[in-house]
Amino acid sequence: MNPAGGAPAPLPAAHPGREAGASGEQEAQLPAPSAALRRLAWAWLPGNAAFPFMWAALAGVLVALQVARIDPAGKVHSLGLITGAAAFTTLLVQPVVGRLSDNTRTRWGRRSPWILAGSVLGAAAVAVMGYVQSVGLLLVVYLVVVLTVNSAQLPMSALMPDRVPTARRGLFASLAAVGQSLGGLLGQLLASATHSHLILGYWSVALVMLVVMLAFVVLSRESAQPQPPREDFSWRALIGSYWVNPRRNPDFGWVFASRFLLLTGYFLTNSYQLYILQDYIGLGDRAVGYVPLTSVVTFTSVLVFGAVGGPLSDRLGRRRVFVQLSSYVFALGLLIPMVWPTVAGVLLSNVVGGIGYGIFGSVDSALMTEVLPTRAGYGKDLGVINLSWSLPQSVSPFVAGALITATGGYTVLFPLGAVLAVAGGVAVLFVRKVR
Repeated sequence: MNPAGGAPAPLPAAHPGREAGASGEQEAQLPAPSAALRRLAWAWLPGNAAFPFMWAALAGVLVALQVARIDPAGKVHSLGLITGAAAFTTLLVQPVVGRLSDNTRTRWGRRSPWILAGSVLGAAAVAVMGYVQSVGLLLVVYLVVVLTVNSAQLPMSALMPDRVPTARRGLFASLAAVGQSLGGLLGQLLASATHSHLILGYWSVALVMLVVMLAFVVLSRESAQPQPPREDFSWRALIGSYWVNPRRNPDFGWVFASRFLLLTGYFLTNSYQLYILQDYIGLGDRAVGYVPLTSVVTFTSVLVFGAVGGPLSDRLGRRRVFVQLSSYVFALGLLIPMVWPTVAGVLLSNVVGGIGYGIFGSVDSALMTEVLPTRAGYGKDLGVINLSWSLPQSVSPFVAGALITATGGYTVLFPLGAVLAVAGGVAVLFVRKVR
């Protein structure tokens, strides 16, 4: 991939002897037509940037600032309540949306209607947030955003196992990792630039996200191709959307555990990034001006390592070693602010953490798709494995808030996060059918 933002690199040839996912099935899909795959590659980076752009602007800056203005004395508790509830809603929504999109059959494909509808409704809800004047109503509107945007985001992620051959998924994982980091950076930059005018900030975020996703749906249109049979649909099956048997699919279970541990370590500190700069580093009101700087240094690291990790993993035919290495690097980055609680320490932590995230993100989505049990249920199974992201988001803010209250500071979060990250690297070693 061209780091300067040009066209995606030529797609690498498939490895004819590569193993299938955790179910042991042979690769079920035929190689996608070259033109369709290249259109998807062109759209994949900006498409994967749009939603992180929105989440970074809202969760990273705008919502935190709005909560602090509405409830300055109780901002830590209120923000923890909002972010935790939002993550819990994501936990509930994604598996069900995944199953519903699996069973959708339209002339526009089974994922595109969900992507389009979720993006339009989500953008409208984001625009409303700037007008809210109470924590309770802010929570309600934000949960509408979470519900609608996740109804688009999960079906979009299912396009990779739907349409990308296994041996090319490292490239797409790298495009996604760089896009996600770029979106996060731009979201925080825009939110920080509009922090004095929250309504303008929310409207700007909504419009950018909507325009990008409309372009994504058009450019990555789902071509007519045979679809797997629909699964039986019932309320029992809908409830079963939240479960994949780890005994029957042990690799799925270990990848779930690895992601859960590593991301829990990450969200312990990430959920309170602005407040760490304000209170732990001591920047006070100046902290909001440093958020874009931390994002820039993180993005630079992610760009360099995320751009090469996925294609390299495709060439080597290996995924696990990259996840293991990333967990150790990320743990090191977490420990830096504990021993060096300064702006320079935070910046160095973001550089090292960016390296870790670049390595992890460049192979994570590829590894994740290679342990999905069945093609017919890719959306549902992605929804389940994405709980390893949603659960840490739900649990970490409450755990972190309790630890901050109990200890009177943020210091304890850093070593605990590092231990969890290392544990995540160890768990991936038990995956057997993906190298």
